[in-house]
Amino acid sequence: MYPESLVLPMKQELVDVGFADLTSPQQVDDVIKNTEGTVLVVVNSVCGCAAGNMRPGVKQSLDNDKLPSKLTTVFAGFDSDAVAEARKHFLPYPPSSPSIGLFKDGELVHFIERHHIEGASAGMIAENLKEAYNQYC
Repeated sequence: MYPESLVLPMKQELVDVGFADLTSPQQVDDVIKNTEGTVLVVVNSVCGCAAGNMRPGVKQSLDNDKLPSKLTTVFAGFDSDAVAEARKHFLPYPPSSPSIGLFKDGELVHFIERHHIEGASAGMIAENLKEAYNQYC
């Protein structure tokens, strides 16, 4: 478990641009199952690829005409139960952090695994997400 003093500023980066910070399995399950439309679930992390590529890419992706109905995030290594619940919904994809899932009416329709984030620029991640938003939102 990472210390709160390390995690909170990284959580805040997404909260500041409109993401709901999900901290319990019930919150994760509820938002995925009960949101009409689309839900973006970002598995945030302390790793360098989250800081350098994923979070900036996710934020850049919000500069788009079509956006998910809800923006949410869970934090790996901190909100472990919430992350475990999100990963159940990400199946058949293996656990991966950071990662990003887009759900439409409760079904996973787009997923970006860690190996797609590592080595990708923030711009590439943003464009990947914008294409998914344009298709599903």
